[in-house]
Amino acid sequence: MANKLWLKFSVVALVAILGACSSSSSSAPVDLSPEAAAGREISINAGCASCHGADGNGNVGPKWIGLADSQVTLSDGTVVTADDDYLYTSIKEPGAMKRRGAVGIMPSNKLTDQEIASIIAYIRALK
Repeated sequence: MANKLWLKFSVVALVAILGACSSSSSSAPVDLSPEAAAGREISINAGCASCHGADGNGNVGPKWIGLADSQVTLSDGTVVTADDDYLYTSIKEPGAMKRRGAVGIMPSNKLTDQEIASIIAYIRALK
């Protein structure tokens, strides 16, 4: 009897964990501009959503929700505003403006300036 109960509990826990890990199946925020919607799709296709979450909630990487125009403390103690310049540099040159407490480095990418602009529009839409 205890074995059956344990098995049922294990299956339920596994399903819950797997559901929480599936970032790219998350639904998009409702009110996205065409550019922000394109940025969301680019972030999924380029692999950004693997760490930041398709809905910006963060998994391995920092959350994108509420990031735009917030204060960010860098690894050297400098505090900067997460404006478009910061976001662009962080995407284009991973590690150039590493956040304090970040444990990894974002992999390099071959995103175009327009793709980065779309991702920034998406990050801005995540309030």
